[in-house]
Amino acid sequence: MQIYKTRKGSEPAIIEIVETICEGSWIWLLEPSEAELAIVADQCRIPPEFLQAALDEEERPRIDSEDDVVLIVMDIPMTTESLGVKILTTHPLGIIITRDHIVTICSRRVDVLDDVLAGKIRQFTTVKKTRFLFQIFYRNATYYLNHLRRIERKMTQIEVELRRSMKNEELFQMMELEKSLIYFSTSLKSNEAVLERILRTKILKMYEEDAELLEDVIIENKQAMEMSQIYLHILTGMTQSFASIISNNLNIVMRFLASVTIILAIPTMIASFYGMNVIEIPLSQYPFSFELIFGIAVLLAVGMGLMLWRKKML
Repeated sequence: MQIYKTRKGSEPAIIEIVETICEGSWIWLLEPSEAELAIVADQCRIPPEFLQAALDEEERPRIDSEDDVVLIVMDIPMTTESLGVKILTTHPLGIIITRDHIVTICSRRVDVLDDVLAGKIRQFTTVKKTRFLFQIFYRNATYYLNHLRRIERKMTQIEVELRRSMKNEELFQMMELEKSLIYFSTSLKSNEAVLERILRTKILKMYEEDAELLEDVIIENKQAMEMSQIYLHILTGMTQSFASIISNNLNIVMRFLASVTIILAIPTMIASFYGMNVIEIPLSQYPFSFELIFGIAVLLAVGMGLMLWRKKML
């Protein structure tokens, strides 16, 4: 648990670490223990279920309030690793606003909050809690857009590789990208629902500047949502197209092998007839019988090959 507070009148904001929870402070709970959760719940008068809900990895974005405490759960983009493969997914981040404090809680490290601590967010102050919330939402939408641009570049790279060679590795990569886009699209829709409810219900105290920032956040979130849906449609179309191409290539190979088998079957059949241990086989007494039979077999095979070639089976 870390407690921060911005120094008054400083621009850019100077964030100081304080020892105790005080008015206007920001409490950052990263993988908190039960003791830390109990301290924050007691001193900030936060319902324990709000703190537990934010730590649930399956929690969906939502907004809830009880007395003067407001819980906002949002989905943030995150990179995870599974079997040595990096996968883009989403993870819940809980933000709890009380009368005197703002609490952020998550079971994993959050790049958005690291940017806040690094001073990358302008006009940031821990005292203006509603603005702080909207700044987190805005920065989060920016991260979604950055990840979507990386996905788009990866899609282009995979497409080029697939044109050169049809390997399962590239198809598996496309499957992982499609999964990431589904996660992104679903999470962005849920985040939008939270933002729309904040705008509609006025559950948080907002000044004019906060309302303008909220509108910017909604626009940025919609842009990310539209981009994720567009890329998802493109990727789905690419996957289906390349699957059809692979199937068509397999059909071409099978057709070619079938044609070669038919062509080779003619001389094989003739040779099998003359390989029988039977007396007085036709042409057996002829001095050039082997050359003649071989020539007939070759001519028949070439004729069959030409016929298959005209029918575009070769």
